[in-house]
Amino acid sequence: MAKRINNGSTISAVLQQIIQVNKLQPGMDQIDVRDAWKNLMGSGVNTYTKNVVLKGSTLYVELGSAVLREELSHGKSKIVKMINEELGRDVVREVVLR
Repeated sequence: MAKRINNGSTISAVLQQIIQVNKLQPGMDQIDVRDAWKNLMGSGVNTYTKNVVLKGSTLYVELGSAVLREELSHGKSKIVKMINEELGRDVVREVVLR
């Protein structure tokens, strides 16, 4: 039977190390940004949201309503700020609404 090493590390620290070593952060950022969009925008916007994709530092959001796309385009900088505040770090620098 293998010995267990007890070095007092927390689960959070071990998971963060695994993410860092295996270079999984971009994938985790995509999931976090998608969840932040759903939480921040509410059910009204989420009804018309077809797809949310993070490529690099650009967030691409596909919407089913031209009217909603026009309304949201006026507040792109606010959307970027809200998502980054939700995540606690600067992940998104630009939003592209389609």
